[in-house]
Amino acid sequence: MEEKIVLSGSYRAHPAHVDFADTVGNPHSTITLILRRANQTQDQKGALTHAEHAAQYGAATDDIQAVEDFAQAHGFSVDAIHVGSRTVKISGALEKLATAFGVDDLKMVATSHGVFRSRQGSIYLHPSLSGAVVAVLGFDKRPVAKSHHRVSAKTQQSVSYIPSQVAKAYNFPAGNGAGQTVGLIELGGGYKQSDLTAYWKLAGVPPVSVTAVGVDGGSNAPSGDPNSADGEVCLDIEVVGGIAPGIKIAVYFAGNTDAGFLDAINAAIHDTLRKPSVISISWGGPESSWTAQAMNAYNSAFHDAALLGITVCAASGDNGADDGVGDGSPHTDFPASSPWVLGCGGTSLQLNADGSIASEVVWNDGQNGGASGGGESIFFARPMYYQAGINLPGNHRGVPDVAANADPETGWSVIVDGQQTVIGGTSAAAPCIASLIAICNMHLKASTGWPGKVFYLANGPQAFHDITSGNNSVPNVVQGYNAEPGWDACTGLGSPNGVKVLTLLQEHRGAA
Repeated sequence: MEEKIVLSGSYRAHPAHVDFADTVGNPHSTITLILRRANQTQDQKGALTHAEHAAQYGAATDDIQAVEDFAQAHGFSVDAIHVGSRTVKISGALEKLATAFGVDDLKMVATSHGVFRSRQGSIYLHPSLSGAVVAVLGFDKRPVAKSHHRVSAKTQQSVSYIPSQVAKAYNFPAGNGAGQTVGLIELGGGYKQSDLTAYWKLAGVPPVSVTAVGVDGGSNAPSGDPNSADGEVCLDIEVVGGIAPGIKIAVYFAGNTDAGFLDAINAAIHDTLRKPSVISISWGGPESSWTAQAMNAYNSAFHDAALLGITVCAASGDNGADDGVGDGSPHTDFPASSPWVLGCGGTSLQLNADGSIASEVVWNDGQNGGASGGGESIFFARPMYYQAGINLPGNHRGVPDVAANADPETGWSVIVDGQQTVIGGTSAAAPCIASLIAICNMHLKASTGWPGKVFYLANGPQAFHDITSGNNSVPNVVQGYNAEPGWDACTGLGSPNGVKVLTLLQEHRGAA
């Protein structure tokens, strides 16, 4: 029997309290292998081209050859190789793939999310792949993320805004984002062109260019239910297009699995046709629900985005400091907790009659459970080159970095499946901030890339409205964090003053 080596960080358990089927059958399956970088990354000025990135930081030729030799020896097909994202897809009979990677506990499970394939245990590598392969995704098909959007209860105290009102309140720079593309990552649902056409009229903007991009068989597939993932998809599109109608929007649809989610992210990062300069992600899950190998693979992809000059914004979650885990301990949401992602928290925004900010506090619905996600990562070390001075008890990454309107009761007017409704959640904050970055890129005539280093400079906080009231505790569940002067684990540095953000980026151009 071949001696195999355990793949670090690959262990995972079956979901608790589920029904198991007797067999998973022997279908033809595809798995994704993530390879190490050919070279260690170095500090640099300016964004790399995709060709430069692939040559410097893509997969090594010898590592790709090792995977090809392994696949041939075991009778597997090599379906795709992408040097820049360091991914190789191989396929074959599931039973043979499982044997080759030491996966001996696969089951079909039934949950409220549907029926899917689950694995338990670690993944093992053939010696020829040890060191070269850093993650193996695709054996487990459980959903890894949920959308961070919430529909308004529409109480007497509720108000709602169209995107231009929020952009005005946040003093966004003039301009429609012309020449920029924003990529949206979606793991379900879809949009109808009729809804978008109606929304552009409601928002008072010209028609916006929106393109659906299928990844791994994913597609624009609206369900017709406005309470489904359709709400997430339409919210993302309509926030971006309503703020900056000159932006082109590319919507990357993929399956809600660890492999599918990463493939969608990589598809956007390495899209040399549409070339998004900003990517917005409104899906995520508690760090405790991810494997270490997956988080490391995603984090490496987000680092690739930074090297390529692409900004990635991600929602920090809608369940406060608990992130929906319910074990009495604080949790942060991934991918917002990645050090290479701009984590976007949520506020409750009240405007004056003239459109200026009357008040802005941490979004927290109290007993209703909705609140800005944020806290301290349990996985990623504190990035000392930009978060050395933040106020957290431990030595790990603090989330979020910035914030924007997310309270469903001060929410965003949208049209979903033929219905005009109001939606909030940090899912709205992420595309809002993404739109600002895209408008800044238009003025800069260059891509901002990862902006955190600039935002955390000594004069960086001056570009944000400091939120000093509220908390993200979850009553009877977990004690969260309080808003306070400066950065905090509810709303980060605060909500943006867009013109000041642009000025900050202009002053420190090339530092991001």
